[in-house]
Amino acid sequence: MSADVADASQTLETALRDVAAEIDHQFDQFLAVPADPRARLYEAMRHAAIGGGKRLRPLLTFATAQLFAVDRRCTARVATAIEAIHVYSLIHDDLPAMDDDDMRRGKPTVHRAFDEATAILAGDCLHALAFEILADPATHADPFVRAELIADLAQASGPSGMAGGQMMDLVAENTSFDLATVTRCQALKTGALIACSVEAGAILGRLPPEGRTGLRGYARDIGLAFQIADDILDVEGDQDAVGKQLRKDEAAGKETFLSLLGIDRAREQARMLVDQAIAHLHSYGPEADLLRAIARFVLERDR
Repeated sequence: MSADVADASQTLETALRDVAAEIDHQFDQFLAVPADPRARLYEAMRHAAIGGGKRLRPLLTFATAQLFAVDRRCTARVATAIEAIHVYSLIHDDLPAMDDDDMRRGKPTVHRAFDEATAILAGDCLHALAFEILADPATHADPFVRAELIADLAQASGPSGMAGGQMMDLVAENTSFDLATVTRCQALKTGALIACSVEAGAILGRLPPEGRTGLRGYARDIGLAFQIADDILDVEGDQDAVGKQLRKDEAAGKETFLSLLGIDRAREQARMLVDQAIAHLHSYGPEADLLRAIARFVLERDR
């Protein structure tokens, strides 16, 4: 390992640790348990939101926002809102009506630790919390910035984004998808919120839309690389390290990048996407090194 790569790896480890601590702190503040009958709901939200997880999406928001010297307190609130959407989606994804999982992030899923009704409400409330945070003037003084953040996260979360991709994923259990359809499904289900995480940093930095082409290309490519790496982990990963049940897509008969490409071609495709993502950052200097390190991490992670 070269000195530059070693330094980048160390910087990434530090950033992952710092961002995880910051997001946990934010959720701890937002989800203080009230002394009334709602307590169980807040406890369920905390169970899902605090501790564990890669915090990749918040890290992308921090890494992009730092390109433009955005106030870290503003970034932390926006990153927490995006992570709240991600966590809500995991709670609902784990429900018996969806993937019916018992473990998430190395601990029981919310409907197992509590009950299904509480899990549904916890997911609903984290969804609402995300937009409450973004609408608050404490997140950004400029109402136009707040409105753009809200609109972008709403689009990334709904039928044109994550929820639409989840619907395609449900249909995949009974329909054979070709490579283009699998790519579209994952671009929505996984890639949309990853792209939103990068876009949010650019919005906070007041970068005009026409100046975001490189960052959007970066986000698109790492989103697909992330999903291919996830498919590889589902086959080759250690279940204890990953923290959830593996090999469910194969058991359900779903087409994945691996089933369509084979593991060697899929791995090579992921490497190519990471290289493309890094190339999209050519107009940035060392200030984008964290974004470059995140792209490489997408391939190297074990969970």
